[in-house]
Amino acid sequence: DFSEDTYRTLMAADAAVMVIDGAKGVEAQTKKLFKVCTLRHIPIFTFVNKLDHEARDPFELMEEIENVLGINTYPMNWPIGSGRNFRGVFDRQTRRVIAFEGDGHANATKKVAEVEAELGDSSMDELIGEENHKNLMDDIELLDGAGDELDLDAVACGKLSPAFFGSALTNFGVEPFLKEFLRLAPTPRAYTDTLTSEPVDPCRDDFSGFVFKIQANMDKNHRDRIAFVRICSGKFERGMDAFHVQGNRKLKLATGTSMMADDRAIVDEAYAGDIVGLFDPGIFSVGDTVCSGKRHVQYPQIPTFAPEMFARITQVDTLKRKQFVKGMEELAQEGAIQIFRELGAGMESVIVGVVGVLQFEVLERRLKAEYRVEVRRQPLPYTDIRWIQNDPDTIDIPGLSLTRDTLRVEDMRGGKLLLFTSPWNVDWATDHNPDLILSEFGNVAF
Repeated sequence: DFSEDTYRTLMAADAAVMVIDGAKGVEAQTKKLFKVCTLRHIPIFTFVNKLDHEARDPFELMEEIENVLGINTYPMNWPIGSGRNFRGVFDRQTRRVIAFEGDGHANATKKVAEVEAELGDSSMDELIGEENHKNLMDDIELLDGAGDELDLDAVACGKLSPAFFGSALTNFGVEPFLKEFLRLAPTPRAYTDTLTSEPVDPCRDDFSGFVFKIQANMDKNHRDRIAFVRICSGKFERGMDAFHVQGNRKLKLATGTSMMADDRAIVDEAYAGDIVGLFDPGIFSVGDTVCSGKRHVQYPQIPTFAPEMFARITQVDTLKRKQFVKGMEELAQEGAIQIFRELGAGMESVIVGVVGVLQFEVLERRLKAEYRVEVRRQPLPYTDIRWIQNDPDTIDIPGLSLTRDTLRVEDMRGGKLLLFTSPWNVDWATDHNPDLILSEFGNVAF
C-alpha cells in the first residue's frame, strides 16, 4: 500500500529504480508510479528481484515490461537459472560470471565470487553446470544479436531502462547494480522557472528549491512540522537568509535536517539534488518555492494526483468542530489526504479522497492522537475523479449534463471537480458536454 506521498516524491527525483518481483512481474502499483515517471521523462532503472526463488522466464519478464509499460529494456546482466537452480548472473559488460553460492533461499550466502570465464569454455561447465552453460550461451547470443543497444541518450529521457537481476534479501547483485546506477544516473536536472519560462541552472550561485512534502508531529515530544525541500540550485547553508515566494516574505533558514528512518542529523550545507528538512511554523505548502539572491525564481506547482478511494468523514462529537476542521485542513496541507466539499457545503461533512486504503486508517489515528477528534467514515462509490480545466466564467457547472450519480465538488484551492462512479460516466460527461475540458491531474505542471 502507498499514498500520494509516493507520487509526490517522484516529482523531486532525478531518476527512479523500478523493482520487479521475478515471479509476479509488473504489478498494479508499478503501472501507476511508472506513469508519473514517463510524464516527467526521468530515467528508470529496473531491478528484477527474488531470483533466489522460482522466477518467470527473463525474456518473458522483459517482454511484459515493454508491452505493459511501453519502455524498452537493456539487460545489463542476465540470470543463470532461478530458485534452487540459481547460479548467478552473467555481466554483459565485463563478460564475467558473478556466481551465487547457496542452496536455495534458506542457505543462501551473501558472499559472491566474480569469475572471469569465456562463454563456451569448459571451466563454465564446472562453475554453473553444463545445461545452464548451454542455455546461457543461447540467451546471450539472442540478446547480443536481436536485443536493443545500450543508448545512453534513450536512458536519459526515460525511453530505455537498464535492467539488472539479483536478490535483495541475500544482497546478491545489489552492489553491481548500485555501481552502475551511480555511473549511469543523471546529474541534478534543471527545473523551469515559471516567472521566465527558462530552466534554472543547478550550478548557479543563488540557492533555490521547492517543498515537495510536509510532515507534522514527526517528533511527538515537540509536535514539530517539517517541510522537505528539494534543492534545485546553489548552496544551502544553515542560518542563511532566504525568500518564501508564495508567502512573499523573507525568512531565516535557521536549521536544516536530514533524515533516515528515525535518525536525524543537522545539515550545515547542501547542494542541488539534495533533500533538506526545514522547520515549518505553518507557513509552507506543498509546491512552495524558497530562494535567495536578488532575482527570485518560482518553480511549477506539484500536480495533485487523482485519488482512487473516497469516503465521507464526519466528527462523532459535534462540539469538537473547531478541532475537526483544523485537523482536516492541516492534514490536507501536508498532502496526507485530499479533501473535497460539495458545492455550497461547509466543513461539517467532508469527502476525503486517498490513493491507498491505508491512508484512511492513518487519518483516523492521527485525528484521534493529535487533535483528540474521533470520526465516522462512510465509504462512497466513486472511483474516478476529474478536474474541470475550463475558465470558471465560461462554463455553467450546475448546468452540466451529467449522470444522476455524478457529484460536483470543489477542492481546498477552490478548483471544481467531478466525481464519477465508473469510467462510462466520464465518457458520458465528455460526450454530452463538448466544451467541457477534464484532467486526471490538478495543478498540472510536469
